[in-house]
Amino acid sequence: MNELGFITVTLIPIVWIVAAYLVGSISFGIIFSKFFGLPDPRTVGSGNIGATNIARSGKKLPAILTLLGDALKGWLPVWLALQSDMLMWVVAWVGLAVFLGHLYPVYHKLKGGKGVATALGVMLAVSPWLGLACMLAWGIMFAISRISSLAALMAAALSPVFAFLLLPYKDYVWMVLMMAVMLFWRHKTNIQKLIAGTESDFGKK
Repeated sequence: MNELGFITVTLIPIVWIVAAYLVGSISFGIIFSKFFGLPDPRTVGSGNIGATNIARSGKKLPAILTLLGDALKGWLPVWLALQSDMLMWVVAWVGLAVFLGHLYPVYHKLKGGKGVATALGVMLAVSPWLGLACMLAWGIMFAISRISSLAALMAAALSPVFAFLLLPYKDYVWMVLMMAVMLFWRHKTNIQKLIAGTESDFGKK
């Protein structure tokens, strides 16, 4: 293999994956909380940097912006990788990298969020139908329970099934499965509270 071939096969995918992780490490919950004069989300409520915890402050706009920002940062690297005709395994790793960046951000001592919105952004980039199916599952469970974590767990549990049915490429199915496993891991405290019946619903600040 000549030098150009080595760069193309080895270094370019690594650059894409590392760049995706760095993008994923941008914590919009912290950024918008500071911008709107809210407390650091890591110090209040559940301590999570996601939109749900920020919404409990009573301020809808920073929560909405956080949700959109976290979803966009998941969507953009994957979309760019697809537009650049990256191999499927590279696209899958780009999706995982941006997701892991949100969970373990290098800019904040690896203490990040739970990854629901970012995972949604990744799935929307891979397949809008996959993303919409997961949003529908989340919406139905949230309408029934008014518990954001339960809705997220339902969507996460169904996401690999949706991916298997909707996506023709196993690389993407494995990516979605890995994200689902990590989502359950990051929600382990919520799962304990759900079992104990002490998990807060969305209306509680």
